[in-house]
Amino acid sequence: MTRFFASLGEPFERALCFMGSLAIFLGSGFVQIFTSPRIFARSFRQIHVIGFQSLFLIVLISLFCGMVLGLQGYYTLIKFGSVGFLGSVVSLSLIRELGPVLTAIMLTGRAGSSMTAEIGVMRISDQIDALDVMDINSVSYLVSPRLVASIISFPLLTAVFDVVGIIGGYLTGVALLDMNQGAYFYRISSSVTMTDIGCGFLKALVFGILVTAVCCHQGYFANTRKDSVGPEAVGNATTSAVVIACVLILATDYVLTSLFL
Repeated sequence: MTRFFASLGEPFERALCFMGSLAIFLGSGFVQIFTSPRIFARSFRQIHVIGFQSLFLIVLISLFCGMVLGLQGYYTLIKFGSVGFLGSVVSLSLIRELGPVLTAIMLTGRAGSSMTAEIGVMRISDQIDALDVMDINSVSYLVSPRLVASIISFPLLTAVFDVVGIIGGYLTGVALLDMNQGAYFYRISSSVTMTDIGCGFLKALVFGILVTAVCCHQGYFANTRKDSVGPEAVGNATTSAVVIACVLILATDYVLTSLFL
C-alpha cells in the first residue's frame, strides 16, 4: 500500500495536503460560528453581498435557462408525441440538477472570486496578521460570517432559480409554441415530489459550504503559494479558487445524485 501511494508522487501528496488543510479550515470556521460573538451581525452584510447582490444575475440566467429547456424539450418530445410532458422535463431538470448546479457556479464566479480576492489582499497587506495581533480571531472575523451567509443564500437563490426557470419554460412552451397551459402545470404538480425539492436544496447547501470553504481558503493562504507572490499570488489564488470550486461542484453533484436516485 505504501508503494502504491508513493508511486502516485508529488501531485497526490499535494492534493492530500490540500484536502486536509481545507477540512481543518472548514471545521475551524464552523466552530467559530457557535463561539464567536456578534457573528450574525457580520453575517447580514455578507448575505447582502452574496445573496441580494447576486439576485438579478440569478433571475436573468434562470429565465433564459428555462426558456432554452422549454424550446429544446418541446422539439424533442414532439418527435415522440409526448409534448404534454414538457412541464415535467423542465421542472425536474431545474429542481434536481440545473438549479443548484448553475446557481452555485454563477455564485462562484461572482461572489466566490470576490471572497478570494478580498481575503487575499488582506493577507498580503498584513491586515490578517494585524487582526491576530489585536487578539481578533481572523477565521471568525472573515470566514464564519461568509459561511453563515452562504448557508442561507445558496438555497434561497436556488429556489428563485427554479421558479423563474419554470416560468421561462412556460413562456416558451405555452406562450410561444402554443402548448396547453393546463397540461404544462398539471405535469409539474404530478411529477415533482418533496424528495426532488429536498434533493435540490441539499445540493445547494453542500455547494454553498464547498464554495465558501474553497474560496476563503485560497485567499487566506495566498501568501503560501509557490508559483507567485504579492498581487500576482492573489490573482492566481482567485483563478484556482474558481476552478477548484467548479470541479468540486460537479463532482459532488454526481455523488449526491447517485445517492438520491
